[in-house]
Amino acid sequence: MQALTIAEMLPAFLLTLFAGLSTALGALFTFWGGEKNTKFLSVGLGFSAGVMIYVSFVEILVKSQDAFTLKYGEILGESLGLVAFFVGIALSFVIDQLIPDNINPHHTLDIENSIDNKDTQTIQNYRAPLARMGFFTAIAIALHNFPEGFATFVSALNNMTTGISIALAIALHNIPEGLAIALPVYHATGDRKKAFLYALCSGLAEPVGAIIGFLILVPIMGDLALGITFGVVAGIMVYISFDELLPAARVYGNDHTTIFGLVIGMLVMSVSLILFKL
Repeated sequence: MQALTIAEMLPAFLLTLFAGLSTALGALFTFWGGEKNTKFLSVGLGFSAGVMIYVSFVEILVKSQDAFTLKYGEILGESLGLVAFFVGIALSFVIDQLIPDNINPHHTLDIENSIDNKDTQTIQNYRAPLARMGFFTAIAIALHNFPEGFATFVSALNNMTTGISIALAIALHNIPEGLAIALPVYHATGDRKKAFLYALCSGLAEPVGAIIGFLILVPIMGDLALGITFGVVAGIMVYISFDELLPAARVYGNDHTTIFGLVIGMLVMSVSLILFKL
């Protein structure tokens, strides 16, 4: 790619920034449900899991395999994408094993019964793991946003119309991702500013990814960088969904609220992908 001036790169960067900031917009929806509405939290966590599972399998993993395929051919390319995917799951599992049981967000407590019985000590014990869940979700989504920012930026530099389409599609994805980050943090701390800040920082990984990816990764690794990053992130997001978000959703609600949120999350993502192709 030829050397570009700042004026030529600015529109592409602003598009990437717009897509990233939509994560913070998603965080604002967190505050509609009320601080003690555990049913809303259950639906929201199920919704977040649906978003992450659907996007990981239908979009992110496919992007990883496509990137590898460009370099190594169809069979090897798809296989390497799957390897990166399971590396992401394995990495998440290893990190999970290093977390002590007493602060592990995967070892859920019966928070709803604790509220009914006014067991404030149990509620307090669960807040730290719930906040930790939000923190790790923010990290996973930031890793997800990093290559998306890179992809949006480079696409817009090559073709602004394509860049706008990709930015709008990613913005639709990022709104529920902001919800996935802010929900557990807000319900654990009651702090709107902290929940919003977590989502905002995660979204800002998008423009950061655009800059770093363009200046560093493209000259060194090319398509290989996207293949590895997308595959690993897809694995991380699937692991978080099944091992953290869905169990927590059942704790705060029941099977029906969890599956309702899960299906709605998948529906939102599927519709956004269709709109992207129009």
